[in-house]
Amino acid sequence: MADRIRVLFVCHGNICRSTMAQCVMQWLVDGRDMGDRFTIDSAATTNEEIGMPIYPPARDKLKAEGVPIVPHRARRIQAGEDAGWDYIVCMDEENMRHLKRILGPENMGKVRKLLSYVGETGDVADPWYTGNFDVTFDDVLRGCEALLGEIA
Repeated sequence: MADRIRVLFVCHGNICRSTMAQCVMQWLVDGRDMGDRFTIDSAATTNEEIGMPIYPPARDKLKAEGVPIVPHRARRIQAGEDAGWDYIVCMDEENMRHLKRILGPENMGKVRKLLSYVGETGDVADPWYTGNFDVTFDDVLRGCEALLGEIA
């Protein structure tokens, strides 16, 4: 079997958007019987929520949509970690800047914003602040479907 396709989703705290994307992407690849071809994870660019589980309203939204919750504890991406991933998918411009600082500008070649996969330049809104988990879920789903389409 060929090497696994490695996808890392990144946001500010790793308890809402990136974890939702991790769960959605796993659900999508499992639904296509491709789960054994992928390694999917998520990480934060800050230390604020390290060790915390998925934020309860994010978990509730995933459950309401029938998306299984993957085991998760928030963690921070580390310098040099980019070498271990084929795709590093960021949720917004602020975290693109954080990643550039953490990984180094020369290591940003694998990094793209999630909505770029659907041809958009915008950010996936942070529901921690907006309170709107429906909009965030819809953007995450659209982005993950487009990313999977590009990979497959």
